[in-house]
Amino acid sequence: MATAKTLTENHFTCVICSEVFTDPATLQCHHTFCKSCLLKYTYTQPEAAQARSIPCPSCRQLTNVTNPDSPVEEWVSQLKPSHVIQGLMDDFGPDTKGVEEHLCSVCTKQGKTTPATSWCSVCDVVYCEGCLQLHNMMPLLCDHEVAHLSDNTKTKVKRRFMCQVHRDEKVNLFCKDCKQAICTICCSIKHRACKDVDTIESMTPLVKEQLTNKIEQLRINMAATNNNITWRKSRIQHVMSNSQDIKDQVMKTRETVMCAILRKEKQLLDAIDKATDEQLRELKADIKSQEIELQMYQQQYEFTANAVTSNCEMDMYAVYESTGETSTQNRDTDNRPAAGRVVLTHDLDKLSKAVDELQLGEVQVVHGVSDPESSPVLHHTTDCKEDGDRKNPSLYDFTVLTADGVKVMVVADYDNKRLKTYYTSNFKSFHNQLLLSNGPWQIAKLSESQIAVSVPDSKEIVTVNVTPDPVLLSTIKTRKEYWTLACLSPSQLAAGTYRQPHSVDILEMRGRILRSINTGVIRSPEYMHVTRNNNLLVSERDVKSLVCVTSEGYAVFTYTPTGVRALTRPRGVTTTSTGDILLVDRRSHKVIQLTESGQFVRDVLTQQDGLKYPDGVCLDADGLLYVTSGRYVKVFKFCRR
Repeated sequence: MATAKTLTENHFTCVICSEVFTDPATLQCHHTFCKSCLLKYTYTQPEAAQARSIPCPSCRQLTNVTNPDSPVEEWVSQLKPSHVIQGLMDDFGPDTKGVEEHLCSVCTKQGKTTPATSWCSVCDVVYCEGCLQLHNMMPLLCDHEVAHLSDNTKTKVKRRFMCQVHRDEKVNLFCKDCKQAICTICCSIKHRACKDVDTIESMTPLVKEQLTNKIEQLRINMAATNNNITWRKSRIQHVMSNSQDIKDQVMKTRETVMCAILRKEKQLLDAIDKATDEQLRELKADIKSQEIELQMYQQQYEFTANAVTSNCEMDMYAVYESTGETSTQNRDTDNRPAAGRVVLTHDLDKLSKAVDELQLGEVQVVHGVSDPESSPVLHHTTDCKEDGDRKNPSLYDFTVLTADGVKVMVVADYDNKRLKTYYTSNFKSFHNQLLLSNGPWQIAKLSESQIAVSVPDSKEIVTVNVTPDPVLLSTIKTRKEYWTLACLSPSQLAAGTYRQPHSVDILEMRGRILRSINTGVIRSPEYMHVTRNNNLLVSERDVKSLVCVTSEGYAVFTYTPTGVRALTRPRGVTTTSTGDILLVDRRSHKVIQLTESGQFVRDVLTQQDGLKYPDGVCLDADGLLYVTSGRYVKVFKFCRR
């Protein structure tokens, strides 16, 4: 019963109604549905009537009908289930409960539960001993092949291949024209005009071989589809995680804006407090002065009043003489300026407009460069010419890191002997630089905060910490002038040198050579990159090729196109998250996209996109494509057309 249950769940369920098939019908694409469901679906598809065919709800493939001029109901009614589905329905379908439980089908219809002992392969019915005797007594049924049911296995024996039209006739022919198994009567009636009819015995090995091949192809398709499902499930997690990251960025931006507003608010409040304190100081000083003056007046008042009331002329004249020159007039008119009034001046219209125009960011769906329907749009451009540069920058290579949540672009400026970093934090742009002994050529990313840089003219490889400003960690002295550099593992580097048969060395982090490998046609590597499979991609201008080899030196492929697609000067190379390869062709002003196996896909960027003599190429975690062009780094995002 477990087998029947599994088959019922996996093979007998209509994807439209999600129920077990009722009157199943199979289309030419081999998808099966309930006839009633298929009829309802066909009614909802206007293109079906126009094409006079039945569209498959699963794959959209059209199925031709026998009589297109007939009503749609007849289109569907003429469809039959495939032999496989029909066989499974006959063996394990819902109507075979009596068979599975070995109860006589005839007795079951009479309400009895008599155990079945035999099965007629022609009638496809199980019988008890009594009903089998009646079956064998009937002239038309007595020649049917009957098998005894096994009490141990409780399974049916192999069915005889009987004609669906002529139930008593065994299928023994195959019409190749109609691709249909038929009996002799069918051949003589319906297939007389067919030119190629063969026996079932001769066709069976061929059919079995084709079905075996079909099984293998289906297995491959199943594995590929399963991988796609797994990848898309992982993408769901990535999309959800990315969504939360973006929300966190929005909230962080809001906090930054709020901090800026609160900072301005504090500045205004501090200014108000300062102005108020100055006013209060002036007013309190004035009050103190007035209080002293009041005390003086009180003293004079008392002396004068006592002199007048003392009846002593000498005292009165003494006071009079001492105060005679002092003015006793009212001094309400104070010449000192009145204290100022603190006011707040603001332009509400301007403030309201600024708030309306405030943008915390812009939400966009950015597609990857591997999406063939996406096209590049220039996002922004960075000018790497800085004060103190003696020469125009030569930006041969660069990388993009994320240090402490800040996206940092690290640029190797060969002619100015500097590593330059560019990043944005709290709405402000920053740049810094690290002076080296000689010009840096290629950058190998060790982690999100550390890089290794080749300095060939000094026979050095330097390691740098990005904080996000560049800080020199160590200097590795090497025996050779290594130009190209890539990270194989946390403990190994791949370094390329000029004009040697084995032009790539595998180094440990202290610079010791572990082994040397041959990269085929390439003798002087220009750029190098490690793929997700830990293979090496190496480009060279002289042989105008891109070579892919394993880390042991075994060839994977060589890309040397001819004709209009011939490379002019291959330079920087990188890979996408899906394994596609992006190759810079300097003199044709292009970035070319290849498959992981080295097949041409398209020209991603051309001179029409503003490229002029590009060198380095890089992708960041957000799918943005960075390309050096002269003294500039151009950044592109990819959107659907």
